Amino acid sequence: MRIATTVFLTDETISPVRLASELEQRGFDGLYLPQHTHIPVSRETPAPAGDPLPREYGRALDPLVALGQAAAVTERIGLGTGVLLVAQHDPIALAKQIATLDFLSGGRLTLGIGYGWNVEEAADHGVDWKTRRDLVRDRMALMRALWAEEPTGYRGEFGAVSASFAHPKPQRTPRSRGADVPHLLGPRTLIGGAAGPKLFAHVAEYADGWMPVGGSGLKEAIPQLLRAWQEAGRPGEPQVVPYAVHPSAGKLAYFAELGLAEIVVGLPSAGEAEILRALDAHAEFL
Repeated sequence: MRIATTVFLTDETISPVRLASELEQRGFDGLYLPQHTHIPVSRETPAPAGDPLPREYGRALDPLVALGQAAAVTERIGLGTGVLLVAQHDPIALAKQIATLDFLSGGRLTLGIGYGWNVEEAADHGVDWKTRRDLVRDRMALMRALWAEEPTGYRGEFGAVSASFAHPKPQRTPRSRGADVPHLLGPRTLIGGAAGPKLFAHVAEYADGWMPVGGSGLKEAIPQLLRAWQEAGRPGEPQVVPYAVHPSAGKLAYFAELGLAEIVVGLPSAGEAEILRALDAHAEFL
């Protein structure tokens, strides 16, 4: 089982360069970084993990910039977002950022995406909360048009782009979505969120798999995801990558029984000494 890590990196924590170097040297599989562009002080939306909201949420580094630093000092580890809030970005600019990071890292990027939980944060970006899932779907399609080998235009409900020259391209090869639908373009894409028919339909439509937080309830949820995948005509099986896991021998054995090949363990948002102690504690699972 491959073991990657995730952490809120901030202006007060260990640096991306130092952490990435330690992960590669110690044999961890990757580094995933979350995103919040800002946290409005007037927030009324309750946080999923409860309030008060931890300090690091309002101080998080931009994940794509930080992963660029990590890519520059490593050769092997995977680099990922967990999760990137696609609705809060201009898709043309975001497509360029993603493709550039994937190209410069040699195809090591995993694009973990999500729909968000903070209504006030999204509203500052002009996002209509009720349609944010459809907006993300539309923006992913627009970005994939820009990632196509030949100039390809796209016009959707929320945005459009003319057929354009847009390089670099992401390094991973397309993966078939089924006999009657186009290829998936760009980095491996995992959608984060709670289990449910709507989420699983979106995973089956335009992603490579699911990134559930923690990993509880997977025994019941995975068959539902597999049914949605098969109904969409997708070949093979979706990838399931539990995220922000607190590891134990029993939990890893349970994931292995479910056939999972990769997990992402959580690290404290802290300075170098505390982070290195956490890595030492997780080393027994490598």
